[in-house]
Amino acid sequence: MKIIPGLLYSEEHEWVKVDGDIAYIGITDFAQHQLGDIVFVELPVLDDELGQGDVLAVVESVKAASDVYCPLSGKVVQVNGDLLDNPGQINEDPYGAWIAAIAMSDKAQLDSLLDDAAYEPLCRD
Repeated sequence: MKIIPGLLYSEEHEWVKVDGDIAYIGITDFAQHQLGDIVFVELPVLDDELGQGDVLAVVESVKAASDVYCPLSGKVVQVNGDLLDNPGQINEDPYGAWIAAIAMSDKAQLDSLLDDAAYEPLCRD
């Protein structure tokens, strides 16, 4: 299982990469491993305003469908449309296959996320 230093993580197994006021969000290697082969991703709608903890997307695998939660409040400014044709990118490269980018409305919420060292214990079975 891979955890990338420099990213932030939620307890629900989402990762966040901050670039200025934009946060790119995806699911972690742990999450994709637990789900199994991903066959469909329901992306958020551009310009939607989401609160911290709201459902950002839905990821469906051969095992189950799982909600992806928005770890930060903000407005959806970009979605990864490549996932519609190739949802398996998440299995192949979970940290490269981001789901959505949001313009953060409250950067202080970053303090509620975990760094790689704090996230790692949550991935032990």
